[in-house]
Amino acid sequence: MTPLRRPVIAGNWKMNKGPAATREFFRQFKPRCPARTDRTLAFFPPAVSLMAAAEMARDRPDLLLGVQNIYWKPEGAFTGELSGAMAREAGARFTLVGHSERRHVFGESDDDVRRKVAAAFEADLVPVLCLGEKLEERKAGQVEAVILRQLDAAVSGLPEAHIAGLLIAYEPVWAIGTGVNATPADAAAAHAVLRRRLAEHAGEDAARSIPILYGGSVKPENATELLAAADVDGLLVGGASLDPGGFARIALSEVRASG
Repeated sequence: MTPLRRPVIAGNWKMNKGPAATREFFRQFKPRCPARTDRTLAFFPPAVSLMAAAEMARDRPDLLLGVQNIYWKPEGAFTGELSGAMAREAGARFTLVGHSERRHVFGESDDDVRRKVAAAFEADLVPVLCLGEKLEERKAGQVEAVILRQLDAAVSGLPEAHIAGLLIAYEPVWAIGTGVNATPADAAAAHAVLRRRLAEHAGEDAARSIPILYGGSVKPENATELLAAADVDGLLVGGASLDPGGFARIALSEVRASG
């Protein structure tokens, strides 16, 4: 879909912005952020705002869309859920899977995440697999064990070709929405661990091709520094993605060539 490890800057709006606010965001964002061919920009609005976002991005094929969550069944009596096929039909190209809020607020298990990753591929969506440790796990020296457990569970049973089609987002839970971001060195260390394990699952070539994003209190002021870190191929931005001017600054940040 995109050149290997082209930088990806993504905005996760969480439970913010209905259709009218979504249209207004894009009215303000597009003039501030001219189309670029050297990076991928993706937006994850609430499901009710996906079609409004698709309408506003119709003249900008460089602005891609995703959903924040899918269920693993294609259809059925699952009130409140959204299938991958529905999301794809409505204009999504990506889906977040395993975001820390889904895991820790809504109780999603590693097995739930595995099913959703597989369902995303079935629906021709690119899963953005979110991984990360809680503060107590970091303090206990368990960062590597936690993120590798999450990765191993999510790709269990996947063919190597699907693993090569993943995006990964490392989001330390203690940094999400707290204003405290991991240092570039912290991010680089975690990303290197994940890339080594991806090589074990799918081979060195595939591992080198998979973008690994950093997420957690990303702001315009720290975006360039984070993007300069080794093995950081992009950013998954939360609160700062809600402001069209601020997110445009992040989207236009200088990026390090990766590969």
